Amino acid sequence: MQTNKKFMITKDNIIPTAKKMREAGRQLLLIHGHRDTDGQPIICYDYFVDDVFESYEVRGEEKLPDISDIYDLAAAWPEREINELIGVEFEGLDCSERLFLPDNMGDGMKGQILVTPLDELRKANGLGPEDS
Repeated sequence: MQTNKKFMITKDNIIPTAKKMREAGRQLLLIHGHRDTDGQPIICYDYFVDDVFESYEVRGEEKLPDISDIYDLAAAWPEREINELIGVEFEGLDCSERLFLPDNMGDGMKGQILVTPLDELRKANGLGPEDS
């Protein structure tokens, strides 16, 4: 049975943790992030260690070190996604081209996804709640 462990770290621990995991042959499973209700970024680095899913969480940092030199594309792609979606910068990572957001989004929109509530979308399309 798989167990989960969560560790709170600082941005200064990101590279040493990634190097330690890589040297031990551990897989980087995922880097993911979001902004909490106060707008602070929360970024998690998830590794698989034996039968334990270990998550290393960093809170409140707008700039983090890039670990793609340690984990190649396994780190570069999720770092670019996080940069594009929530605006956290990864020092040294080339984010000059967008992955999936439209190129015509203004620079002031970086890291902001506009969400339209479902009831507004239904109304705009002439649908009511019964049309779900």
